[in-house]
Amino acid sequence: MRYAADYFDSGAFLADLNRRVAFRTESQTAGEHPDLRGYLEQEMAPAARRLGATARVLDNPGTSGRPFLIAHRHEADDLPTVLTYGHADVVLAEEHRWRARLDPWQVTVEQDRWYGRGTADNKGQHSINLAALEQVLRARDGRLGFNLKILIETSEETGSPGLTEFCARHRDDLAADVLIASDGPRVAAGRPTVFLGTRGTAFFTLRVALRERAYHSGNWGGLLRNPATVLASAVASLVDGRGRILVPGLRPPAIPDNIRAALSVIPIGGGADDPPVDEDWGEPGLTPAERLIGWNTLEVLSLAAGNPDTPIGAIPGSAHAHCQLRFVVGTDIANLEPALRAHLDSRGFDLVAIEPGAIMQATRADPDDPWVRFVLASLERTSDVPPTLLPNLGGSLPNDAFSTELGMCTIWIPHSYPACAQHAPNEHLLAPLARQALQLMAGLFWDLGGYRDL
Repeated sequence: MRYAADYFDSGAFLADLNRRVAFRTESQTAGEHPDLRGYLEQEMAPAARRLGATARVLDNPGTSGRPFLIAHRHEADDLPTVLTYGHADVVLAEEHRWRARLDPWQVTVEQDRWYGRGTADNKGQHSINLAALEQVLRARDGRLGFNLKILIETSEETGSPGLTEFCARHRDDLAADVLIASDGPRVAAGRPTVFLGTRGTAFFTLRVALRERAYHSGNWGGLLRNPATVLASAVASLVDGRGRILVPGLRPPAIPDNIRAALSVIPIGGGADDPPVDEDWGEPGLTPAERLIGWNTLEVLSLAAGNPDTPIGAIPGSAHAHCQLRFVVGTDIANLEPALRAHLDSRGFDLVAIEPGAIMQATRADPDDPWVRFVLASLERTSDVPPTLLPNLGGSLPNDAFSTELGMCTIWIPHSYPACAQHAPNEHLLAPLARQALQLMAGLFWDLGGYRDL
């Protein structure tokens, strides 16, 4: 832990992060992205070699995916194996939207905030974990006390295309006893947090396409169906005006008792930059934590007809709504489209077409798993504060590639916080949080070296 603190206080962590942020690793634009491969070859491969690991950069089996890095350090057959993961890619920089004097491709330090694209998501987070491993290797005279595998991908911000297939193809290379990785935010900046999976995400579009063009509302109003009115009514039949899901097939099973118990101590919101929670929104009878983490939500992401910004006196020819279902483990997501179709048809909305989109599966490790208890105990020993345990994150990550495809216990320890401006202008990492995270992870990796004996 002292080595980890010295590494941070010396400025070495800031220098490493600044160098990595300078790689323009956007993955959401078409075309070649040499910085994505460059980041793996020039930053991650050397970092893996400093850990005594053998690193390879491999192509993505997906048609639209970017490359992966796999690294492996083997100490002994009878030691546990830990897999750690991170993603090199970032969302669009949107330089024009950042505050004056901030450059998304350079770390700018303003008191406790370190601004730059990827500082929080995810370059800062996987840099913390790799650096913590280095400190343990130094403190243990060149040993970790466990076998280590590293996976870095470059397409997470576009839905991780090819990740599951890559894990299937390289199952032996990635086989491990446990995944310990970092992404997403803590529940609050000062509360170390562990989460065991994520809600799933299913996208779909509802479309009402009635005519090739618009028609004058004065000449045809009352005679022609308005697709926007039909669509708005259809959406209202799926989710009511207080956010409650009305489609039985889109609702989850009851929240398990051990999940409800874990959520009972989770505060939601309350930060200086957090919006006020609408207490009367969502499923009735649930706490804010249960609504966010333990239940499903149906969101309308956009809804459009005609020219929304410059409307004219005409009945539009078509309307569409892009929708998203965030869902927990136990939801019958394979039946999403049939459930929507049956519900809409039963209410007379047969003109509404359903266009299924991408699905990321929901996952959740068992809170009572021995690996989970071990990690929680280690973090508490290091910080003298019990970490907050989230059964799953409210958002989504490609956790199913590890929990389902590779079949391992998945434990995530995030190093950012809710107001970090992830996916927005002015993204930043909190320096005190990063310093604490380095020590927490160094303590955990040290303890993992004695896991076999324990």
